[in-house]
Amino acid sequence: MSLKIVVLAKQVPDTRNVGKDAMTAEGTVNRAALPAIFNPEDLNALEQALRIKEQNPGTTVGLLTMGPPRAGEIIREGLYRGADTGWLLTDRLFAGADTLATSYALATAIKKIGDVDLVIGGRQAIDGDTAQVGPQVAQKLGLNQVTYAEEILKIENGKATIRRMIDGGVEVVEAPLPLVVTVNGSAAECRPQNAKLVMKYKYAACPLEVAEDDNRKGLRAERPYLNLTQWSVADVDGDPQQCGMSGSPTKVKEVQSIAFQAKESKTLTAKDEDINALIQELLNDKIIG
Repeated sequence: MSLKIVVLAKQVPDTRNVGKDAMTAEGTVNRAALPAIFNPEDLNALEQALRIKEQNPGTTVGLLTMGPPRAGEIIREGLYRGADTGWLLTDRLFAGADTLATSYALATAIKKIGDVDLVIGGRQAIDGDTAQVGPQVAQKLGLNQVTYAEEILKIENGKATIRRMIDGGVEVVEAPLPLVVTVNGSAAECRPQNAKLVMKYKYAACPLEVAEDDNRKGLRAERPYLNLTQWSVADVDGDPQQCGMSGSPTKVKEVQSIAFQAKESKTLTAKDEDINALIQELLNDKIIG
């Protein structure tokens, strides 16, 4: 059974390096001040898509991302691992989007792609930790959804069998296609980049990434697969009032980097009296019991 899979991927700021310049005056993340990385749980989602591709001959995997032109790097990283294509949503009208505006933009792009059997994304992005975009995309597309997925076990007869985490354990569910699935970070890690695919796609680029004096324009003309698809709000028939900051009711007031530090420390020996004293202290403070 051949499938058309779209993986929702996001280039995110590395939140391990949040500093005083991490936020703009408008209350949005200053992405220029932070290193950009592939959102970790989206990599878990990509691995699930690639496994399905291996199990179902003829299946295609494409990455859909939204961001500035440099976010095209996310598509290339997906191609290096085995994806077939990608789409970059980039437009100043998309800037400053919260989860509502982001899910609207992604949903309009998926409609434009058309005939999608499976949409897979990470549970949440590390720059927001809301876990809202995947479910909102499903709602806007009117599709079934399965969240907190650990593994997509199989797809056959138009249904996906998925193992997912629940409070206190796991459960196996079955859902009909088309379907939206969000994947946990505890799912299988994504495979490494393939050297042959890196050589094949290293010059792949979106139009806005190509400088006027780029001497590889001829190469891209000879090899169409190096030309990544780039869409604006108008290209996906989007409503500008529902995109970017115009379509975002959520406003960020402040971004802080918080480091937890112990107020005091205590050195214990291996003597029985020290161990017994520690246990008694933990019991008295109701830390254990």
